Amino acid sequence: MRARLLSIGLAVLLGAATAAAQTRPAPPPPAASLIDINSASRDDLMSLEGIGEVRADAIIRARPFKAKTDLVERRLIPEALYDKIADKVVARPPPGATPTPTTRPPAGQPRRS
Repeated sequence: MRARLLSIGLAVLLGAATAAAQTRPAPPPPAASLIDINSASRDDLMSLEGIGEVRADAIIRARPFKAKTDLVERRLIPEALYDKIADKVVARPPPGATPTPTTRPPAGQPRRS
């Protein structure tokens, strides 16, 4: 009897774990498969849903981007389209670009005018 209860409990736990694994969201794609909007070719950009020749050319002309959200902020694509492709693109700094220094003063020190 005890062994039967143990096996039933184990089956319930395994079933719950399987159901939980099936409802988990898919992990984001690896960074290597992301399309870099600062260096992608026209064809690579056009492989994205909703990006055709005109938008791909506009993206290339508007380079460089500091962040992938610049696509919407600069009105190159609508926000609804950005929501569809945001997990497929990245904006890496162009080679040779120098990072912009932060302008915050150290903690506890007043800002200078």
